[in-house]
Amino acid sequence: MTAYQEDIEAIEALKEQNGSGWDAINPEYVARMRAQNRFKTGLEIAQYTADIMRRDMAEYDADSSVYTQSLGVWHGFIGQQKLISIKKHLKTTNKRYLYLSGWMVAALRSEFGPLPDQSMHEKTSVPALIEELYTFLRQADARELDLLFTRLDEAHAAGDETSVEFLQSQIDNYETHVVPIIADIDAGFGNPEATYLLAKKMIEAGACAIQIENQVSDEKQCGHQDGKVTVPHEDFIAKLTAVRYAFLELGIDNGIIVARTDSLGAGLTQKLAVTSHPGDLGDQYNSFLDVEEISESELGNGDVVIKRDGTLLRPKRLASNLFQFRAGTGEARCVLDCITSLRNGADLLWIETEKPHVSQIAGMVDEIRKVIPDAKLVYNNSPSFNWTLNFRQQVYDLLVEQGEDVSGYDRADLMNVGYDGTELAQLADEKIRSFQKDGSARAGIFHHLITLPTYHTAALSTDDLAKGYFGDEGMLAYVKGVQRREIREGIATVKHQNMAGSDIGDNHKEYFAGEAALKAGGKDNTMNQFG
Repeated sequence: MTAYQEDIEAIEALKEQNGSGWDAINPEYVARMRAQNRFKTGLEIAQYTADIMRRDMAEYDADSSVYTQSLGVWHGFIGQQKLISIKKHLKTTNKRYLYLSGWMVAALRSEFGPLPDQSMHEKTSVPALIEELYTFLRQADARELDLLFTRLDEAHAAGDETSVEFLQSQIDNYETHVVPIIADIDAGFGNPEATYLLAKKMIEAGACAIQIENQVSDEKQCGHQDGKVTVPHEDFIAKLTAVRYAFLELGIDNGIIVARTDSLGAGLTQKLAVTSHPGDLGDQYNSFLDVEEISESELGNGDVVIKRDGTLLRPKRLASNLFQFRAGTGEARCVLDCITSLRNGADLLWIETEKPHVSQIAGMVDEIRKVIPDAKLVYNNSPSFNWTLNFRQQVYDLLVEQGEDVSGYDRADLMNVGYDGTELAQLADEKIRSFQKDGSARAGIFHHLITLPTYHTAALSTDDLAKGYFGDEGMLAYVKGVQRREIREGIATVKHQNMAGSDIGDNHKEYFAGEAALKAGGKDNTMNQFG
């Protein structure tokens, strides 16, 4: 007996216990509604998805070809449509997640309007978006199951037992649209207590994985902009610990912490690290500072100095009261950051780089894995990179290294459309195509994400429609560019009333009122034009 049938029988027994007052209750309808509402709370989702991520991490450790992927989304509907598309084209959501981008929350979801990615948006907007995403994913489950239930009823009415058996199997083995979300908590939005409180709200909303970065909260910058300021390791460890406490308090004992380091592009620190003896963590952090050796007589008013091996060293301090790191120390600082984070409660790493280059990433991961062999990365396949230019330059440099003739190319102008059909461009595109596979095999990348792709796709598709609709094409721009494609490519939104839950509502009306139900989906509903 299937779980669905078991549920029906249990409800039938319950109905009998409650007597004639429950005569209107149909046990199968109750079983259907329960199946459509599998996850009752965000914590149930957090536990379910944490288990998925932990399984996927173990599978990646055994075989680096089974990496995971996600796209960043900024609205529940966008996340829902992404998962519907994945199920339609790939037949499973396995190894596919969602990413919640702090950049897109700031740019698109703040009550202040568009904001820069500097932790200026409301804290509550992050857990609110997590809850919204899972609301839309659960609705996608309810809609898809509703369609199966309708077909099951039709098969029963037609006496088609083969179809009944097939549909029953699909219901019993239904794969949910609910997948893990890796959620961006920026630099923690304040001190460790603030980080803990926000992490709790995010977990309660359903987040199983929280990504936190080692920048200063009140000076946080987008990872691909200048002016980034990091904190000493002890400060960051306190926030990692705060997030772990939040997971443990809420019973998600296997929750995932993604520790991000911005040190590769961060040339500044707000304060010097505390150190008690040579070689400790604070001393290692301070060793990367840009310093000058001075004597006691050279000390100026208000100078800050470090004493190392009997020598006085004055760190280079800017007018902003920030201290400067030595140029060229970024990769070494990243390696130390990553090892320290993994030793202090992090599960996955995120190294924010200035370009997508497998060898550069692998060089740092190799150093980390000398200390922690199973270290794994979440990597940002960022739209902030000019992928075409970067990979054409990489191929150009490789051809030069191999002694090939590159006289037909101008390295400074490789974006030129005139190069699009060349061998160099084709080689570059192939490298872009295989970047995720290569990065996971060589550089320890467990999860590939694009932070804000749907921001760009929304802008591009809107531009296409606006250009035609307000131009000479008029209504044809919509019909040809949108609706006709929806019909022919099986995009669910062509029946937008169904997508918004109209058919589910009709079925509920029938559950509640029987033949007296006033339903919207009759013969005059124009949605019937779409078959």
